[in-house]
Amino acid sequence: MSDQMRGDEVREDQRPDADTEPGELAQEDDEVTKGTGAGVGGGKGVTSGSSWVVRISVLALCLLWTIPSIGLLVSSFRERTDVQSTGWWTAFASPLDFTQWTLSNYDIVLFENDFAGAFVNSLIVTIPATLIPISAAAFAAYAFSWMEFQGREVIFVIFVGLLVVPLQVAFVPFIRIFETLGISGTFLSVWLAHTGFGMPLAVYILRNYMGSLPREVIESAKVDGATQFQTFWRLIVPLSVPALAAFTIFQFLWVWNDFLVALVFLGVTPDVKVVTVALAELIGSRGQDWHLLTAAAFITMIVPMIVFFSLQRYFVRGLTAGSVKG
Repeated sequence: MSDQMRGDEVREDQRPDADTEPGELAQEDDEVTKGTGAGVGGGKGVTSGSSWVVRISVLALCLLWTIPSIGLLVSSFRERTDVQSTGWWTAFASPLDFTQWTLSNYDIVLFENDFAGAFVNSLIVTIPATLIPISAAAFAAYAFSWMEFQGREVIFVIFVGLLVVPLQVAFVPFIRIFETLGISGTFLSVWLAHTGFGMPLAVYILRNYMGSLPREVIESAKVDGATQFQTFWRLIVPLSVPALAAFTIFQFLWVWNDFLVALVFLGVTPDVKVVTVALAELIGSRGQDWHLLTAAAFITMIVPMIVFFSLQRYFVRGLTAGSVKG
């Protein structure tokens, strides 16, 4: 009985006063509705505003990043006197004036300075120096991930620890070993050097990725009677394409843009010099031919851009794979 009386009191309190007009009640409801809508709309406005700030910031960073490349491209088609006397942006004052554009820089670079030969040498160095370490690292990463053997974790830690060792430390021992083997100054020597320098990062990336693959896939292959090599080749390699592509981009760009390793192990002879060494020679002993660097540098950018844009869809997925379990 007491509960019923309390319920009646609550209902009485919730009823509007007799003196309150219906219009006032409707007005109060409208104000509450407007306030709620303003709160929701205000949240959307804040979110939309921050989104635009992020977009504008990203666009500004992209423009700042591409401005040097645009200047490089424009300068590569200008005459030597124009490059040395005015800035590249002055060409946009009259872009349809075709008398200011020329292909002579590319002609000099490719045919008079044998830059085409250096370009081919870079391909000869870069392709094997990318494929050899990624092939060896894939086998090692599979062993570290799914094969049981004594000292597995210790060996993996030693491999990863080599990342902190400066590559310059290994120059003298490598040179002595290559001279003993009779391969100093050959493409084989630089292939082996880049393989040694690139293996720790390759094993680290691929092991993290392969270790994150579902264990059920490996166990089902064992139940079906697959050997370790069959499991690796038919299951692990196809599933590890993102990680393989990510390291391919890293290794290819590093080897292609490398100057020091190529200079130390190959030298500057015309039959083995690469594009980075040829670029250093183009500038001249007194820096008088630096305008040719614009054309030569843009030529060297073509191949890395093709490789990156053809594999970029795997890039982020390959780097982030294995960072989160579950």
